[in-house]
Amino acid sequence: MLHKKWIFASLFTTLVWCETIDMNKLNGNWHLRVMDGMEVRKARAILDFDIEKMKLSGFDGCNRIGGVLKKNSDTNMTTPMLMITRMACREAIHNYVSKRLDETLKEGFSVTEDTKYGVDGITLKSPNHELFFKRMGK
Repeated sequence: MLHKKWIFASLFTTLVWCETIDMNKLNGNWHLRVMDGMEVRKARAILDFDIEKMKLSGFDGCNRIGGVLKKNSDTNMTTPMLMITRMACREAIHNYVSKRLDETLKEGFSVTEDTKYGVDGITLKSPNHELFFKRMGK
């Protein structure tokens, strides 16, 4: 079975095919557990990948995130135009997570399967941030 790793980059976010994660394994809701080495579960940040419909949505702890992934046939990339609401965050943890998750989406990131702290999940890695997510409901 051919596995793929997604790499996201661009002004907003772009997706590139590589290897390591099966695309179908991205489908679903992912709860942010660890950000840049800090445990951040209490922020309740969530990303939802719908690869079939080519959509990314979620919540960064303060704001809603949404966008449609579009295929670029010239470079075999997709570019989602993300929309992010701009609500004030109530607590320091929410500010911390919101700022860094938004930066990660804008910087671009790779996605790999990972196990951290005895938990299976995925890691999103950008030039400046590393975020570990656990699939919700499992």
